[in-house]
Amino acid sequence: MKAFAQLFSELDASTATGAKVAALKRYFTVAAPADAAWAVYFLAGGKPRQVVPTAVLRALACERAGLAPWLFEEAYQAVGDLAETIAHVLPPPGASSDIGLAEWVEQRLLTLRGADPAEQSRRIAAYWNELDTAGRFLLTKLIGGGFRVGVSKLLVQRALAEHAALDPKLVAQRLMGYTDAKRIPDAARFEQLVSHTVSGPADAGQPYPFFLAHQLDASVEEFETKLGPPADWLVEWKYDGIRAQLVKRAGTVWVWSRGEELMTDRFPEVVAFAAALPDGTVLDGEIVVWKGAGPAPFNLLQQRIGRKTLNKKLLADAPVAFIAYDLLEWQGADQRGQPQSLRRSLLEAAVQAVPGLHLSPTEQRASWAELATLREESRARGVEGFMLKHVDARYGTGRTKADGTWWKWKIAPLSVDAVLIYAQAGHGRRASVYTDYTFAVWNRAPRDAAEAQAVVDAIERHEPPLPDALQLVAFAKAYSGLTDAEFRGVDKVIRATTIEKFGPVRSVKPSMVFELGFEGINRSPRHKSGIAVRFPRMLRIRADKPLHEADTMLQLEALLALAG
Repeated sequence: MKAFAQLFSELDASTATGAKVAALKRYFTVAAPADAAWAVYFLAGGKPRQVVPTAVLRALACERAGLAPWLFEEAYQAVGDLAETIAHVLPPPGASSDIGLAEWVEQRLLTLRGADPAEQSRRIAAYWNELDTAGRFLLTKLIGGGFRVGVSKLLVQRALAEHAALDPKLVAQRLMGYTDAKRIPDAARFEQLVSHTVSGPADAGQPYPFFLAHQLDASVEEFETKLGPPADWLVEWKYDGIRAQLVKRAGTVWVWSRGEELMTDRFPEVVAFAAALPDGTVLDGEIVVWKGAGPAPFNLLQQRIGRKTLNKKLLADAPVAFIAYDLLEWQGADQRGQPQSLRRSLLEAAVQAVPGLHLSPTEQRASWAELATLREESRARGVEGFMLKHVDARYGTGRTKADGTWWKWKIAPLSVDAVLIYAQAGHGRRASVYTDYTFAVWNRAPRDAAEAQAVVDAIERHEPPLPDALQLVAFAKAYSGLTDAEFRGVDKVIRATTIEKFGPVRSVKPSMVFELGFEGINRSPRHKSGIAVRFPRMLRIRADKPLHEADTMLQLEALLALAG
């Protein structure tokens, strides 16, 4: 644990890529394979499940530090991170431990789940007493399920490849599925990652690394110069679903998400369709809800993902299909090094012979201008725009142009101008800055600036809104889109205009308008506004827009109609 805590501190303290890779390599050189296995799991994006409620950690920290709850809360508000606050307020350790990360996780942390609260508190207090500040911080993060670190999976792959003198693409392949929560990392799995003798997938169901596209932001007039003629590109409609790989090997089908989550049991229809594929086939594509002749809105798929039980009604209301757009393995042979045009030909032959699987449709036009006109039909078709794939492109690893290029040519996001009303501190390096915001729109358009100001005054007086009166209705949360400098500027306004504090959340005097962008919008009975938006982010701060000119529920209703 000490070595991993030291590594965590080094990664968190540096923004230099070279320094992070060097720190990772040093750790892999000295760590026992079982410890390194868990380190790779956490660093590559594996999510530790919360084993103890944060309320238990707070109460225990207050008890051990001799602090009143209100004083601990004040410290937490100043620090902005629960684990860091606990690590600083606890008394000095009375013992020392050299136990490795694997034993800490498997014998100590995982066994906490299910223990009664008194036993949990007793054991956690003993664990804290063995660790220094860095170790306590890391342990509390792992216990609470809030582990995050400033390193990408790509850097972990690079460090492992340099440590073991292996091709980074081979390491990327071996890491696929490594963070699946259903499999416990162990020494043997780490040895497979860095082995010079192991060939082929670690197990029959292992997927390939996903190839990711770049956003195309050029104007249509620049396409001919930047991309060449449309005939050099495979132009496909871009569906809004779950990116997935179908793996058919050894008589079994596996379904993997782009986030490396094994989803086979969530989509029995897809598994049934894919059972007809020959062994040694891997398809890349999109899972969507398919009704009639086309895709349904993403919210139907989202409702299905959130259910633990797939009953007959749910399967009937939200039937899914797999839209295949690439073939990565055929007859047991890796096809990723073949050009896009050849993979497409193989894909057409493979999918057309399997009822229930859909082949991604392509479009051909003589000019980019004609394709741009066709692209305007995207929302009516229930898609997000086009994918452009060069006919000579190989299937790469991650977001790279080394093997060829895929572009996302998406339609412009839906947007509204909304008012900031709540704020919460971020995580990691933004733990002390308010970066997570809740936004609202007016329930109707204010008559003028004075009427809007009257609402603000009533909010400051803690007066609840009267029925049918003008009010702000919360509808979305967002935490991305601004620069660090812009976040710091907004943070100052939030601190100066806070009305109330609710734990880590502050209610803010309505004063700032932001343009929010989002990919989709749908009705949702789970939200107070009755509306939910997909992938909201801040496009810009509307310093030019007065509060009373922010958008209304009527604009959201219009966007609902536009989105179909």
